[in-house]
Amino acid sequence: MFPVVPERALLELARTEGGPDTLALLVRDQDTRRLLLLRAVLDAAEAAERSVCTAAQKARLREDWALLTEADRLPAADAPGPERRPGHATTRGAHDAPRGSRTTPTAADALPGARGARVAADVPPGARGARVAADVLTRAGAGASPSAARAPFANPARARLFHPLTGPWARSCLRGLDAAPGPADGERARRLRRDLAHFSAIAAVVAAGAGIPFSTRLTARAGVLALPSLGALHTARSGDVPVDVTCTEGRLVLRQADAPDVTVHLESGVGAWSGALAWTPAHALPGLTPTAPPLPLDDLDPYRELPDGPGHGNLRTPLALDDAERKRWLQAWSGTALALRSGGRQRLTEADALLRCLVPLETPPDVGTGRGSCSATRREAFGALLSSTPPDSVTLAATLVHELQHAKLAALSDLVTLHRAGPEARYFAPWRTDPRPYDGLLQGTYSHLAMAAFYQRRALVSGLPDRDWAWAQHARYRAQVGAALPALVGSPDLTVRGRRFVDEMAAAHERMAEHPAPRGHVARAQAYVASARALWTRRHASALPPSNG
Repeated sequence: MFPVVPERALLELARTEGGPDTLALLVRDQDTRRLLLLRAVLDAAEAAERSVCTAAQKARLREDWALLTEADRLPAADAPGPERRPGHATTRGAHDAPRGSRTTPTAADALPGARGARVAADVPPGARGARVAADVLTRAGAGASPSAARAPFANPARARLFHPLTGPWARSCLRGLDAAPGPADGERARRLRRDLAHFSAIAAVVAAGAGIPFSTRLTARAGVLALPSLGALHTARSGDVPVDVTCTEGRLVLRQADAPDVTVHLESGVGAWSGALAWTPAHALPGLTPTAPPLPLDDLDPYRELPDGPGHGNLRTPLALDDAERKRWLQAWSGTALALRSGGRQRLTEADALLRCLVPLETPPDVGTGRGSCSATRREAFGALLSSTPPDSVTLAATLVHELQHAKLAALSDLVTLHRAGPEARYFAPWRTDPRPYDGLLQGTYSHLAMAAFYQRRALVSGLPDRDWAWAQHARYRAQVGAALPALVGSPDLTVRGRRFVDEMAAAHERMAEHPAPRGHVARAQAYVASARALWTRRHASALPPSNG
């Protein structure tokens, strides 16, 4: 079902690089998996007991999928060919099943597929239906050019379904739908109700972008109706409030009880404007390259928060931007492409291919001033990068390099089994005070290897104002990678392809010695790693088996 990673692509990625074809392979595979995840939501809803998902909720979910399917079959607004003829306005209720001549989709054919290749209607819900849906998308992308990774975004349905934060939404839905039958507790039922209501908002946004006139009822969450990629309406009343939405000719009319109507005008790409104070528009940054689309700066999506758990430390608070913060983002972003290019042309290429949205985070109090920042990625939100407000372009570029390596390695790991190590946390990593599991050590070493290469390339640029600082950063990252590589290379849990991968990582690390940093920076970096190892050993070594010396 999923593509095979060629040896050339595996070695490119092991060097923390990746040409257009390799990156497009990762993107297409992640998009295929996103469709499978969305299919799983539909199948889980159909199979759920009524005590978990009511008949009305199932009917509304089918109705929303039908709207998405209709939008997916329309050509893009700017596509060449016959003139688009939007159909008559469709009325969609909050609790009513579809009526009239429209065919209600089954769980098998409701998933948007490639135009001209519908999923067979007689496929029952379950794994076979998901396989068919994946095959449709894979065939559509097979043999595509390097620009194929952008192809789905010519279609508003694909653009919205492949938006990174749709992944966390789908995971939340599955957790609610997979609950054991029986009376639902209040919190679980409310969460699932809100999750399904959000999908109705997604479907409405897709239909509006496709030019389909409609009327529907949506539900605001805690006084906020988020319309992904467009903006958010702050309702007059708090709580979960119904909002009637009518769409005609690129304009939405939002109607709620005891408040004036709000008219919202759709813009091309990201955002929609309104003169009403109750409306907050979505914002985007200019494309990273001249041919790239605007990049969403998403501070409105209700699924942008990081989940609880030790993996993300205290990085869980999303930031709603004010004008001053937004200007700081724009100022840092304006020089990011140049900063990425100075660290290697492939850094700009991978950011252009993989990055789909930025999510602002509050800066934790333990992050210092100057060039300090915090960032994260989420495996279920491929293409999203979460970051505090960057102080400058170089810091933002370095953040992109660091975090996109996590995205690349996670995407590769979905396609290739690199190791079979267990989850035991027992390895020393110079950038952490706690023991790491093998997979965590591999992820950290991989991103640090890319950072060492990025700063070395910047340090080799003549006339760079912060060249000495770049050498210091390179020396520190390279010394840290050198301390972690023996455990990675020496592991008996590596697969054959995993060994090829880590051996190529080690070779890339060795090649950096051709352009060494000044001795003072190297000595300080080695002393830093030695101190970190000594401290870690005093804290943990007595309780752990030998790992990486």
